[in-house]
Amino acid sequence: MKRDGLAQIPLLITSAAILLILLGVLDLPAALLRPAAIGLGTAILLLTLLWKRRQERREFDFANSFCDTLDALLNGREPKSDRPYEDSQLAKVQGKLLQYHDYVQAGQRQSEADKQNIQELVSDISHQVKTPIANIRMFTDLLCQHQPPEEKRTEFLSTLSTQVNKLDFLMQSLIKMSRLETGTFALRMEDASLYDTIAQAVGGVLTAANRKRIQIDVDCAGGETLQHDSRWTAEALGNLLDNAVKYTPEGGSIRVRVRPWQFYTRIDITDTGIGVPAEYYHDVFKRFYRGQSSAEGVGLGLYLARGIITRQRGYMTLKSEVGKGSTFSVFLLR
Repeated sequence: MKRDGLAQIPLLITSAAILLILLGVLDLPAALLRPAAIGLGTAILLLTLLWKRRQERREFDFANSFCDTLDALLNGREPKSDRPYEDSQLAKVQGKLLQYHDYVQAGQRQSEADKQNIQELVSDISHQVKTPIANIRMFTDLLCQHQPPEEKRTEFLSTLSTQVNKLDFLMQSLIKMSRLETGTFALRMEDASLYDTIAQAVGGVLTAANRKRIQIDVDCAGGETLQHDSRWTAEALGNLLDNAVKYTPEGGSIRVRVRPWQFYTRIDITDTGIGVPAEYYHDVFKRFYRGQSSAEGVGLGLYLARGIITRQRGYMTLKSEVGKGSTFSVFLLR
């Protein structure tokens, strides 16, 4: 619209001049009227040609600058701008192109990150599945190709059952991990007994703890209620307790202590295990992390525990001393 108005300026000037001449406003002698009109017309024509030339030059410069900007963005370079703060059409177009370029770059970075995560996940799963499948294949071949004594046969079958259970546990853990990362599991936040939730978590590890003669003590008031998802919170606490049992030597102890805070309820799970070096505090919550110990597991327990607590707007911390034990603290909103 602005450009169309500018294009009509020469025509308006010409029309105004002719009108003034016709009305006699210029008050020129008759002998000079024609030369004056010719001179004025010639001047207006020259001005029009110069203005048109200037417009063509501006359009040419605009096209060149636009192409230079596109070339720079396509080649990963920063576009050059002689007048970065100029309020012009070119500056506006360059600004929009830069915004679009940043948006595309962010999408590409996210795509690369997702691709890297998928590759790491596939590698981790492959590593976790490889050992039990190899064991199952080996013992199956032994049973099929040979006729071992009854005692060995029973031992092989027991080992096969253990490996199958390990695979099943891995698959269940992967399903939980998938539901957690995609947000497809629904939390049922309701007032429930925290003591019952902890009892459910402790019940899941009692057999393993008794096998290692580990004492588990719980310090929690029976009437303590808290708005939380009892099922998934018991899953998270159970993972923490299972981790404590695995890394606590025989004859050790585990203590569960509940303390109300102003905005949170704190649940401390303290063991007398091998401890975690300070430089690995963050790593223990990573997916498939198992540390340098030979303890059984797939390395998803702490990862799932933190994810479940975080989904309930809580958080977890860790304090540990190598050789003396660890304390995992869970904070849930009151």
